[in-house]
Amino acid sequence: MHDLQTVYLGATIRTAEGIAMSRFGLDEDDLMARAGLAAWRLLLERWPQAQRIGVACGPGNNGGDGYILAALALGSGRQVSVVQLSGGAASGVAQRALSVYLQAGGQVLPFNADSALPEVDLWVDALFGIGLHRALDGAAADLVHAVNRAARDRDNRLPLLALDVPSGVDADTGDDHGLSIRADVTLAFIAGKPGLYTGRGRVAAGEVVVDALGLADHIFDDLEPAACVANAAAFPGAFAARERDAHKGHFGHVLCIGGDHGFGGALALTAEAAHRIGAGLVSAATRAEHVPALLVRCPETMVRDVDDGGGLASLLEKSTVVAIGPGLGSSEWSASLLHATMATGKPMVLDADALNAIARTDAEPLRDAVLTPHPGEAARLLGTTTDAIAVDRLRHARQLATRFDCAVVLKGAGTIVAAPGEVPVIIDAGNPGMATGGMGDVLTGVIAGLLAQGAKPFEAASCGALLHAVAGDHAARAGGERGLLPTDLFVHVRALANPGRRA
Repeated sequence: MHDLQTVYLGATIRTAEGIAMSRFGLDEDDLMARAGLAAWRLLLERWPQAQRIGVACGPGNNGGDGYILAALALGSGRQVSVVQLSGGAASGVAQRALSVYLQAGGQVLPFNADSALPEVDLWVDALFGIGLHRALDGAAADLVHAVNRAARDRDNRLPLLALDVPSGVDADTGDDHGLSIRADVTLAFIAGKPGLYTGRGRVAAGEVVVDALGLADHIFDDLEPAACVANAAAFPGAFAARERDAHKGHFGHVLCIGGDHGFGGALALTAEAAHRIGAGLVSAATRAEHVPALLVRCPETMVRDVDDGGGLASLLEKSTVVAIGPGLGSSEWSASLLHATMATGKPMVLDADALNAIARTDAEPLRDAVLTPHPGEAARLLGTTTDAIAVDRLRHARQLATRFDCAVVLKGAGTIVAAPGEVPVIIDAGNPGMATGGMGDVLTGVIAGLLAQGAKPFEAASCGALLHAVAGDHAARAGGERGLLPTDLFVHVRALANPGRRA
């Protein structure tokens, strides 16, 4: 994949700011002036018709950015209403920015929870930036509630622009402790932050636009990135065209294992996904009752009924990669199949019930595997809670990768792919329509199919998760999010995997 955006923790951004100021002879006032100007330019670009601008300013540098924007808006002839948290500007640079605004003829309205907010055409959130790592409370919480209500009024919905981070969101983790600004657009300064792309932060941020403020990329040369962000722009060049003399033996053999009583559909989705991503051969091992339906659904799949792990021997020997877990269940039959598969040491993708089974044992490292847990499965694998996973998805994805010494796809809003020794990848694609049963089974098949074609586990997991999410977005655009089915993705999976074609 190409054109991945690098994102950094707040402390790293602060270090980069110091490097930039030292290297280019800048100071904090210069950076704030650049941030305020960048925000004003974006506002003019997106909402040129807005004549009444509301700016909610906090006590720190984020508030200072808001004062600079407000001064520029005043200078352009706009009507500006600055609502200020009690205490005013606390930092020296923010105080100087406030002075610039006041000297331009501006006024501030101290926030009062009992008073109505001014009537405006657009709100700018400049309350808190990357330094906030706690829940909002008191007047700050009241003001965030008030701005959200004003912007989301059904009869008069207003645009909401957040500066750097939606107030309330932890820029490092994406956690918002249950309350944050709900922005339409977030303008991130200098570089992106991981919390804007995963968890609740992804919901709060809306569209994320990054402005480097004219600072060169090399200020980050010696600094560690938190993650990379992948979106649809990463696809060009991701898939090479096949040689004209290629045959099915060149593209691997995926064995899909699962489908206990009543769960045959999950395995059918996995098998068809492996076909659609380009695996040379696909087999399925399942309960006898599911064989006819799988053959009708996808006759290209070689389907076998198996009574226990012993029946897998010849199938495992012929396979290149194993995808196990979709519909596997938790019976003795399931345990027997999983035990036989794990004993081979083959590259594999483990999902659903396979993950739950591993969570109940002291599993050995799975070096050539890819685990694809949703937050509940991740919590069981790490012996924690789903809520704990949600608070810091990036850290827990890394923990899973370290614990099992393999690639991990932590699914959810802003899916995270992690592996030992690799910079994690956050998937900036996908939509709520994909929150339906069977989507994970398709993802398992896609990743297994990429592994079979020679991709390394982290590469297969990253590219597969992105392709799956983008295919979901194409499918949603074609017919809407509500009612989106896993099978709707297949035509788009195939198109995205073929160079020069559009999904």
